Parts: sequence; C-alpha cells; structure tokens
Amino acid sequence: MLEQFSLEGKVAIVTGAARGNGRAIAEGLLGAGATVYFVDKLKPELEETIRVLKNEKAKPIIADLSIRQELDAIAPLVFKNEGRIDILVNNAGITAVHSSDSHTEEDWDRVLLINLKVPFLLSQKVAHFMIEKGEGGSIINITSLGAELGLSNVPGYVASKGGLKQLTKTLAFDWAKYNIRVNNIGPGYMRTDMTKRSYADPELKKSRDNRIMLDRWGESEDLAGPAVFLASDASAYITGQDIYVDGGWLAKGV
Repeated sequence: MLEQFSLEGKVAIVTGAARGNGRAIAEGLLGAGATVYFVDKLKPELEETIRVLKNEKAKPIIADLSIRQELDAIAPLVFKNEGRIDILVNNAGITAVHSSDSHTEEDWDRVLLINLKVPFLLSQKVAHFMIEKGEGGSIINITSLGAELGLSNVPGYVASKGGLKQLTKTLAFDWAKYNIRVNNIGPGYMRTDMTKRSYADPELKKSRDNRIMLDRWGESEDLAGPAVFLASDASAYITGQDIYVDGGWLAKGV
C-alpha cells in the first residue's frame, strides 16, 4: 500500500516554496521521492532553503510570478531539464488588507493576478507538457477558508480564492481525458507570515481559536501529507475535489 504514496521518478513544481506552506509542501514531495523545483522570488530565503536541505533533488528557480516572461519560462525550463513534469502545486499567494469600501483597484488587480491568473497560466503551461508526455499528472491548487466563507477586509483575497476553487473544477473536467487530475487543498488558520498579525492579537487569536475543533492553529507541515496524497497514485481516482486542512473549522457548528 505504501508504494502508492511514492513519488520516486516524479518531477514537481511548487510555487512560493522559499518558506511557509510552500516550503513544507515542497519538502513533503521531496521526502516522498520526487525531484522538486522550488519556485520563489525571495532569492536569499530560497537559496538558504536549498542549502539547508542538502538534497540534489531539490532545485531552485528564482522567478517573480508577476512578470509574465519569468512565469512563462518555468515549465519549459523544468521540462528541458527533466523531460517530464508530473506535479504542479500552485501555492504562491498574497493578500491586501483593506475594508471593501477602501480596497483599491491596484490592490484588487495585484491579488487577483497572483492568486488566480498566475495559477491558471502556469497550469496551462504545465498541462501542455503533461499532455505531450502522455502520462497524465496532478495539479494541486492551494485555496483557503476564504473560498467558502466571507472574511472581513480582504475582498480581493476571498474573490481570488473562490475563483480558484471553481477554476479547479473546470480544469479537472477539461483535462480528465488526459488523466490530469486537478484538486484543491484549503488551509485553515496556519501559523505563517500571512497570519502572524492575527496570532499576535489576543482578541483576533481568541476568535479564531474558538472556531477550531482540534484546539490548535495549523502548522505548515500539516499540509505536506495531503499534498503527497493528491500528488501520488494513492489518489488516482480523485479529481475536482476540495480538501480542507483546517482542524475542523468549516465543519464546526454552534
């Protein structure tokens, strides 16, 4: 049974992989045997991550996803180096915290670009090579509780994650004939740079603590297992689905 979870011989791309959730997911795929391209624009953090790992299967790509030429170069580079791409994790994401009445058009465009347009464009590029190779593959989009719930003061973020959730289902439908599976992982409140303000504020932290069945915030490492599962043959009959890694947040009633 454990052989179904192995990623030996597979090649993966993970965006936003220099730190936080992306790094934990990339390290999980690496630990399962995949060759993993860690993509990020944070050069010092990315180089340090690769240095610490000391694993020849961990490879860095320094790229700013907001720059179209750099985004478009990622998949062709990996395919040229490896001759295949089996797994893509669209993890990179940003937010802009402003109330809906003061959320600027610039912030809206910036958030929608990174959180929704970039995953679509990179998935297209990767799917092209998966189709050419003819062996299928797995694309995993990282959404959020905001794909299901209204969250205050982040209209662009919530819109982008809700859009990404639905985009996943269409990509799963369109690419099933090529055996390309497309699924979502929706993190709950994880201890990352994006949530450190909430964690440090006693009132905000308490309101979030009260929603979590398992009585703790998530750690980035909690995402690694679900990512390996969705990337591997263990999930060969799963596509178009949402897996929420949220400690029970969405399921909790009154």
